[in-house]
Amino acid sequence: MGKLQKVISLDEARRIREEMRTRGKRVVFANGCFDILHGGHISYLADARAYGDCLIVGVNSDASERGLKGPSRPIYKEDERLAILNAIRYIDYIVLFDELTAEHLLRELRPDVHAKGTDYTKETVPEKEIARELGIEVYIAGPPKENASRGVVATVLERYGNDGKS
Repeated sequence: MGKLQKVISLDEARRIREEMRTRGKRVVFANGCFDILHGGHISYLADARAYGDCLIVGVNSDASERGLKGPSRPIYKEDERLAILNAIRYIDYIVLFDELTAEHLLRELRPDVHAKGTDYTKETVPEKEIARELGIEVYIAGPPKENASRGVVATVLERYGNDGKS
């Protein structure tokens, strides 16, 4: 894979955040595993980006996703997930992280908004206390959730079983 222009370090993300703040721009932060990308991910990211001037996306590393979703995940390794996300026009920057939640990134970046998908409510967002403490607005982005990576995997197994035939 070639250089992924949108994938940056946390230090670069902090610098960009400060530049945006200086220019009076609204920074939205979204995060997730983004394994087996589907339409729900796209609508979540599009809505999150429309809510501000810059969208920084935190992506769980392979180890972090395994910690969250179990030993059979991820389906796509982090390099592949980053390459796919790099191609999405709604995303301005991407930061890979190892923690189970995005609390550390929220503390470091201090975005204006923390966007989560509609599988959450403002009360169930894992980082809600950190967001409240730092004065970060929590925004539930995208239409009601109709699909999930877990459901995609279940559909594939149901339709094709373990024989590998398509």
